[in-house]
Amino acid sequence: MKLDVAFSPHELTPGDVTDRTVLVVDVLRATSTICAALHHGARAVVPVADTEEATRLEAALGTGDVVLTGERNSVRIPGFQLGNSPREMTPDVVQGKTLVMTTTNGTLALLATAGARDVLVAAAVNLTAAGEYARQALEQHGNLLILCAGRDHGFGLDDAYIAGCLAVRALGGRRRRKGLNDAALVSVDLVIRYRNRTERLLALSRAGRELTAHGFRDDVAAASVVDAHPVLPFLHEKRITLNPNGGRP
Repeated sequence: MKLDVAFSPHELTPGDVTDRTVLVVDVLRATSTICAALHHGARAVVPVADTEEATRLEAALGTGDVVLTGERNSVRIPGFQLGNSPREMTPDVVQGKTLVMTTTNGTLALLATAGARDVLVAAAVNLTAAGEYARQALEQHGNLLILCAGRDHGFGLDDAYIAGCLAVRALGGRRRRKGLNDAALVSVDLVIRYRNRTERLLALSRAGRELTAHGFRDDVAAASVVDAHPVLPFLHEKRITLNPNGGRP
Protein backbone atom coordinates (compact mmCIF):
# COMPACT_ATOMS: atom_id res chain seq x y z
CA MET A 1 0.00 0.00 0.00
CA LYS A 2 1.33 3.42 -1.00
CA LEU A 3 -0.43 6.67 -0.09
CA ASP A 4 1.41 9.87 -0.93
CA VAL A 5 0.58 13.52 -0.43
CA ALA A 6 2.33 16.23 -2.46
CA PHE A 7 2.02 19.74 -1.05
CA SER A 8 2.46 21.34 -4.49
CA PRO A 9 2.63 20.17 -8.11
CA HIS A 10 6.15 21.60 -8.14
CA GLU A 11 7.18 18.74 -5.84
CA LEU A 12 6.30 16.15 -8.46
CA THR A 13 9.02 14.28 -10.30
CA PRO A 14 8.58 12.44 -13.62
CA GLY A 15 6.44 9.37 -13.10
CA ASP A 16 4.89 10.45 -9.79
CA VAL A 17 1.38 10.47 -11.26
CA THR A 18 1.77 7.74 -13.87
CA ASP A 19 -0.98 5.12 -13.67
CA ARG A 20 -2.11 6.33 -10.23
CA THR A 21 -5.41 7.54 -8.84
CA VAL A 22 -4.86 11.23 -8.09
CA LEU A 23 -7.07 13.47 -5.96
CA VAL A 24 -6.45 17.18 -6.59
CA VAL A 25 -7.17 19.63 -3.77
CA ASP A 26 -7.38 23.42 -3.93
CA VAL A 27 -9.99 23.98 -1.24
CA LEU A 28 -9.61 27.79 -1.36
CA ARG A 29 -11.00 27.88 -3.91
CA ALA A 30 -10.74 26.14 -7.28
CA THR A 31 -11.81 22.60 -6.42
CA SER A 32 -14.62 23.90 -4.19
CA THR A 33 -15.81 26.09 -7.05
CA ILE A 34 -15.67 23.23 -9.56
CA CYS A 35 -17.76 21.01 -7.26
CA ALA A 36 -20.31 23.78 -6.81
CA ALA A 37 -20.53 24.42 -10.57
CA LEU A 38 -21.11 20.78 -11.48
CA HIS A 39 -23.51 20.25 -8.59
CA HIS A 40 -25.58 23.15 -9.90
CA GLY A 41 -25.76 21.88 -13.45
CA ALA A 42 -22.67 23.00 -15.36
CA ARG A 43 -22.00 20.68 -18.29
CA ALA A 44 -18.21 20.69 -17.82
CA VAL A 45 -15.26 22.68 -16.51
CA VAL A 46 -12.18 22.98 -18.72
CA PRO A 47 -9.02 23.95 -16.78
CA VAL A 48 -6.41 25.96 -18.71
CA ALA A 49 -3.05 27.42 -17.79
CA ASP A 50 -3.56 31.12 -18.41
CA THR A 51 -5.85 33.91 -19.53
CA GLU A 52 -4.66 33.81 -23.13
CA GLU A 53 -5.45 30.10 -23.48
CA ALA A 54 -8.87 30.67 -21.94
CA THR A 55 -9.83 33.36 -24.43
CA ARG A 56 -8.47 31.32 -27.37
CA LEU A 57 -10.53 28.32 -26.29
CA GLU A 58 -13.64 30.45 -25.90
CA ALA A 59 -13.17 31.70 -29.47
CA ALA A 60 -12.53 28.18 -30.79
CA LEU A 61 -15.62 26.72 -29.15
CA GLY A 62 -17.68 29.54 -30.57
CA THR A 63 -20.81 29.00 -28.52
CA GLY A 64 -22.90 31.09 -26.20
CA ASP A 65 -22.76 28.26 -23.67
CA VAL A 66 -19.11 28.97 -22.76
CA VAL A 67 -18.37 30.99 -19.62
CA LEU A 68 -14.91 32.31 -18.76
CA THR A 69 -14.17 31.71 -15.08
CA GLY A 70 -11.12 32.51 -13.00
CA GLU A 71 -8.93 34.72 -10.87
CA ARG A 72 -5.46 36.04 -10.35
CA ASN A 73 -4.38 36.87 -6.81
CA SER A 74 -7.94 36.16 -5.57
CA VAL A 75 -9.62 38.73 -7.86
CA ARG A 76 -11.76 38.00 -10.94
CA ILE A 77 -9.81 38.35 -14.20
CA PRO A 78 -10.92 41.45 -16.16
CA GLY A 79 -13.27 40.47 -18.99
CA PHE A 80 -14.23 37.13 -17.40
CA GLN A 81 -17.89 36.54 -16.58
CA LEU A 82 -17.17 34.72 -13.30
CA GLY A 83 -14.45 34.65 -10.70
CA ASN A 84 -13.34 31.71 -8.59
CA SER A 85 -16.06 31.66 -5.97
CA PRO A 86 -18.27 28.69 -5.09
CA ARG A 87 -21.00 31.19 -4.20
CA GLU A 88 -21.10 32.44 -7.80
CA MET A 89 -21.88 28.98 -9.21
CA THR A 90 -25.65 29.24 -8.94
CA PRO A 91 -27.96 27.18 -11.17
CA ASP A 92 -29.26 30.22 -13.06
CA VAL A 93 -25.68 31.16 -14.01
CA VAL A 94 -23.99 27.81 -14.76
CA GLN A 95 -26.68 25.27 -15.69
CA GLY A 96 -25.92 23.76 -19.08
CA LYS A 97 -22.76 25.83 -19.47
CA THR A 98 -19.15 24.86 -20.14
CA LEU A 99 -16.83 26.81 -17.85
CA VAL A 100 -13.32 27.57 -19.12
CA MET A 101 -11.31 28.12 -15.95
CA THR A 102 -7.89 29.46 -15.01
CA THR A 103 -6.75 30.20 -11.46
CA THR A 104 -3.55 31.09 -9.66
CA ASN A 105 -2.90 27.62 -8.23
CA GLY A 106 -5.71 25.10 -8.71
CA THR A 107 -5.84 24.73 -12.46
CA LEU A 108 -2.06 24.31 -12.64
CA ALA A 109 -2.33 21.39 -10.21
CA LEU A 110 -5.03 19.80 -12.36
CA LEU A 111 -2.89 20.19 -15.47
CA ALA A 112 0.04 18.47 -13.72
CA THR A 113 -1.79 15.12 -13.62
CA ALA A 114 -1.18 13.93 -17.20
CA GLY A 115 -0.63 10.18 -17.25
CA ALA A 116 -2.69 9.37 -14.15
CA ARG A 117 -5.10 6.43 -14.10
CA ASP A 118 -7.88 8.78 -13.02
CA VAL A 119 -8.05 12.29 -11.59
CA LEU A 120 -10.69 13.33 -9.06
CA VAL A 121 -11.42 16.88 -7.94
CA ALA A 122 -11.66 16.96 -4.14
CA ALA A 123 -12.51 19.50 -1.44
CA ALA A 124 -14.39 19.75 1.84
CA VAL A 125 -17.65 20.24 -0.05
CA ASN A 126 -17.46 16.70 -1.50
CA LEU A 127 -15.35 15.13 1.25
CA THR A 128 -17.40 12.03 1.99
CA ALA A 129 -17.86 11.07 -1.67
CA ALA A 130 -14.21 11.79 -2.53
CA GLY A 131 -12.97 9.99 0.57
CA GLU A 132 -15.02 6.89 -0.21
CA TYR A 133 -13.74 6.87 -3.77
CA ALA A 134 -10.19 7.19 -2.43
CA ARG A 135 -10.76 4.26 -0.06
CA GLN A 136 -12.04 2.05 -2.87
CA ALA A 137 -9.19 3.07 -5.18
CA LEU A 138 -6.55 2.37 -2.52
CA GLU A 139 -8.13 -0.98 -1.71
CA GLN A 140 -8.33 -1.96 -5.37
CA HIS A 141 -5.03 -0.59 -6.69
CA GLY A 142 -2.92 -0.14 -3.56
CA ASN A 143 -1.69 3.24 -4.75
CA LEU A 144 -3.01 6.77 -4.22
CA LEU A 145 -1.69 10.31 -4.61
CA ILE A 146 -3.35 13.37 -3.06
CA LEU A 147 -2.02 16.44 -4.86
CA CYS A 148 -2.39 19.83 -3.19
CA ALA A 149 -2.34 23.01 -5.23
CA GLY A 150 -0.46 24.74 -2.41
CA ARG A 151 0.67 28.37 -2.22
CA ASP A 152 3.55 29.96 -4.12
CA HIS A 153 4.89 26.57 -5.24
CA GLY A 154 4.89 25.20 -1.69
CA PHE A 155 2.96 24.19 1.41
CA GLY A 156 -0.55 25.49 2.07
CA LEU A 157 -2.13 24.72 5.44
CA ASP A 158 -5.66 24.62 4.02
CA ASP A 159 -4.94 22.05 1.31
CA ALA A 160 -2.75 19.94 3.61
CA TYR A 161 -5.58 19.65 6.13
CA ILE A 162 -8.07 18.51 3.47
CA ALA A 163 -5.44 16.08 2.15
CA GLY A 164 -5.26 14.66 5.66
CA CYS A 165 -9.04 14.35 5.85
CA LEU A 166 -8.99 12.42 2.57
CA ALA A 167 -6.12 10.22 3.71
CA VAL A 168 -7.95 9.31 6.92
CA ARG A 169 -10.99 8.28 4.89
CA ALA A 170 -8.88 6.41 2.34
CA LEU A 171 -7.41 4.38 5.21
CA GLY A 172 -10.90 3.55 6.44
CA GLY A 173 -10.23 5.15 9.80
CA ARG A 174 -7.35 2.79 10.57
CA ARG A 175 -4.38 4.36 12.37
CA ARG A 176 -1.71 2.94 10.10
CA ARG A 177 1.53 4.66 9.16
CA LYS A 178 3.23 2.16 6.89
CA GLY A 179 3.00 3.17 3.25
CA LEU A 180 2.43 6.88 3.91
CA ASN A 181 5.04 9.39 2.82
CA ASP A 182 6.15 12.18 5.18
CA ALA A 183 3.70 14.69 3.72
CA ALA A 184 0.83 12.25 4.24
CA LEU A 185 1.89 11.71 7.86
CA VAL A 186 1.96 15.47 8.49
CA SER A 187 -1.44 15.90 6.84
CA VAL A 188 -3.01 13.18 8.99
CA ASP A 189 -1.52 14.77 12.10
CA LEU A 190 -3.22 18.06 11.17
CA VAL A 191 -6.54 16.24 11.24
CA ILE A 192 -5.74 14.72 14.61
CA ARG A 193 -5.02 18.21 15.94
CA TYR A 194 -7.90 20.16 14.37
CA ARG A 195 -10.40 17.29 13.96
CA ASN A 196 -13.58 18.59 12.31
CA ARG A 197 -12.93 22.31 12.86
CA THR A 198 -12.72 22.85 9.13
CA GLU A 199 -13.77 26.48 8.98
CA ARG A 200 -11.41 27.45 11.78
CA LEU A 201 -8.47 25.77 10.04
CA LEU A 202 -9.26 27.29 6.64
CA ALA A 203 -9.69 30.75 8.15
CA LEU A 204 -6.32 30.43 9.93
CA SER A 205 -4.48 29.47 6.76
CA ARG A 206 -2.64 32.01 4.66
CA ALA A 207 -5.10 31.49 1.82
CA GLY A 208 -8.02 32.07 4.16
CA ARG A 209 -6.51 35.23 5.60
CA GLU A 210 -5.75 36.61 2.14
CA LEU A 211 -9.26 35.90 0.91
CA THR A 212 -10.70 37.61 3.96
CA ALA A 213 -8.51 40.65 3.30
CA HIS A 214 -9.86 40.79 -0.28
CA GLY A 215 -13.46 40.68 0.95
CA PHE A 216 -14.08 36.95 0.35
CA ARG A 217 -14.61 35.78 3.93
CA ASP A 218 -17.94 34.24 2.88
CA ASP A 219 -16.10 32.09 0.33
CA VAL A 220 -13.96 30.63 3.12
CA ALA A 221 -17.13 29.78 5.02
CA ALA A 222 -18.77 28.25 1.92
CA ALA A 223 -15.70 26.14 1.14
CA SER A 224 -15.71 24.85 4.73
CA VAL A 225 -19.15 23.22 4.58
CA VAL A 226 -18.48 19.49 4.46
CA ASP A 227 -20.53 17.68 1.79
CA ALA A 228 -22.29 20.83 0.59
CA HIS A 229 -21.79 19.60 -3.01
CA PRO A 230 -21.51 15.79 -2.85
CA VAL A 231 -20.41 15.17 -6.42
CA LEU A 232 -17.53 13.24 -8.00
CA PRO A 233 -15.91 15.49 -10.65
CA PHE A 234 -13.29 13.79 -12.80
CA LEU A 235 -10.76 15.25 -15.20
CA HIS A 236 -10.72 13.22 -18.40
CA GLU A 237 -9.50 14.30 -21.82
CA LYS A 238 -8.97 17.87 -20.58
CA ARG A 239 -12.55 18.27 -19.31
CA ILE A 240 -13.95 17.94 -15.81
CA THR A 241 -17.35 16.27 -15.69
CA LEU A 242 -19.30 14.16 -13.22
CA ASN A 243 -18.04 10.62 -12.87
CA PRO A 244 -19.47 8.36 -15.60
CA ASN A 245 -18.64 5.18 -13.65
CA GLY A 246 -21.14 5.67 -10.87
CA GLY A 247 -18.46 6.34 -8.24
CA ARG A 248 -16.46 3.14 -8.83
CA PRO A 249 -12.65 3.22 -9.29
